[in-house]
Amino acid sequence: MSSTSTDTVLVTGGSGFLGGRVIAEALARGHRVRTTVRSLGREQQVRDDLKAMGAEAGERLSFVEADLTADAGWAQAVAGCRYVLHTASPFPAGTPENEDDLIIPAREGTLRVLRAARGAGVERTVVTSSFAAVGYGRPASERAFTEEDWTDLDAELPAYIKSKTLAERAAWDFAEHDAGAMEVSVVNPVGIFGPVVGADHSTSIGMITGLFASATPGTPRLYFGVVDVRDAAELHLLAMTAPQAAGQRFIASAGDAVSLHQIALAVRARLGEDAAAVPAVELSDEAVRAAAEANPALRGLLPNLGKIRHLDNTKARTVLGWQPRSSDEAVAATAASLLQLGLLPGAK
Repeated sequence: MSSTSTDTVLVTGGSGFLGGRVIAEALARGHRVRTTVRSLGREQQVRDDLKAMGAEAGERLSFVEADLTADAGWAQAVAGCRYVLHTASPFPAGTPENEDDLIIPAREGTLRVLRAARGAGVERTVVTSSFAAVGYGRPASERAFTEEDWTDLDAELPAYIKSKTLAERAAWDFAEHDAGAMEVSVVNPVGIFGPVVGADHSTSIGMITGLFASATPGTPRLYFGVVDVRDAAELHLLAMTAPQAAGQRFIASAGDAVSLHQIALAVRARLGEDAAAVPAVELSDEAVRAAAEANPALRGLLPNLGKIRHLDNTKARTVLGWQPRSSDEAVAATAASLLQLGLLPGAK
């Protein structure tokens, strides 16, 4: 499969933290880009964010108003596009009382985009899923999770994790039975970090700001997957054009899971005195449990203390030649950008 600078790429959710970087990457590779936003009033914000990333979009970027919960706008959005990069996610107003309020929009929104893309003769659609669809509901293990693994839907799961898993399952079912000639690929990012250019960013970024306002004198033994948003965006473009990516899913992770302590040390190393508020020691599980007795806000951490979901990004690296930044680089870049924007509480 070859691509040329005349190809038009639809990026859904262009105002999102990942969506904006995907647009920038597509523009850098010479594509024309169309993006969907829930309101056209967000166009200037998207253009300003792209400029802050060093991307001058000009007339190569256009906008369509479309929402994942309704059909309006999608036919216009996909018309004439060779590729679709579906990075958008439903936007619930607060935590839903019923898990179906999150699950149904996630699944139906994905299918709405896939149906529109198929109807427009799109060559390949890349769906942004999540590691949430890969590594949950399973017992702790030393074996690293790969793309062959799936979250166990029979386990007790938070609504978000269940919604991501069901939405990706629906995408693969569509690919098998209803996609026609259209190819489907999936990217499964872990926590997305990297440079922030505005107030809108991924929920993972809150982990960095939280280190500056920690409720404990050290970091609990918690472990996370990390990927830089720039690398996650690049992986979407590789999955879009590489012939060998058709029908495949790819974990987007800088490497294996890292501890919150390692993240804190990377931030302190990058920011120096500005990160004096970031804890420099790792707490024992006993100390965290004792702190949780006095601070109920900490009790949600207890089930995950010491649990590591090991990660394997071999497939993306070997099949697509992907070379992501390290976890330390990703979180350090996050902290530096937050500091520059004045978004770090307690920073000097």
